[in-house]
Amino acid sequence: MSTPLDGRIALVTGAGRGLGREAALSLAQSGAQLALVARSADQLQHTADLIAERGGSAIAIAADISTAAGAESAKSAVEDRLGAPHILVNAAGVFGPLETIAAGDPERWIDTLTINTIGPYRMCRALAAGMVTHGWGRIINYSSAASLHPPGPLVSAYATSKVALNQFTRHLATELAGSGVTANVIHPGDVKTAMWADIRDEAENLGPEGDNYRSWVKWVDETGGDPPAKAADLVLELAADKAAGTTGQFLWIADGLQAPIKSWDPPEDARPW
Repeated sequence: MSTPLDGRIALVTGAGRGLGREAALSLAQSGAQLALVARSADQLQHTADLIAERGGSAIAIAADISTAAGAESAKSAVEDRLGAPHILVNAAGVFGPLETIAAGDPERWIDTLTINTIGPYRMCRALAAGMVTHGWGRIINYSSAASLHPPGPLVSAYATSKVALNQFTRHLATELAGSGVTANVIHPGDVKTAMWADIRDEAENLGPEGDNYRSWVKWVDETGGDPPAKAADLVLELAADKAAGTTGQFLWIADGLQAPIKSWDPPEDARPW
């Protein structure tokens, strides 16, 4: 019996746990061959084992895709073992420091952008050409509602990294127009993941300026958060043939805890020159 993604090869970053693992499991269940990428070999192997138990196929590639060498090694490994991917899901990410710009650690701030923005850039740059050759491809970058919220104290690293990822993806979608390859960003929901726990732990040590983050942590805890499967369902929707006309968009999970926020209007080129 055929499944929707039979014959497709998908590479998922951050596939060792959380939202990345959930996306990988769903893609495999839909028939795709999976290349699982993250820094932790043990976590990747666990995801690969879960896929195998469910009758799917996956390879594990331990690599730090925020570096040039790591992105190139991931590209080489998947192409050598499976072929050029048709689907790229950039789910790897960190929340980064809850610190003011003036008093914060600049290395943590820069690391947040390196992981959340530069990593997806490197993987998109590495794999998009192969998708164009196929004449079919799907690039799905995990963004956040934080990129659309009003600016506030303490979260400049994370929010900036996701705003940059949004705009990068829009530019990429424009460059790929007409090739059969789409590029979109998604807000995967307010999910009780390891990132949620990191925010909880860091917010506990803050003064009154951390009230907003402690409130968010409590809200997610009390509601249970959005089910991770909802983000995986959105990935599957975007990977379908019928999503060929959806590109350069910010997309939301169905019936999430957080109501969708307006992202950007369709572009209107009204330059005066």
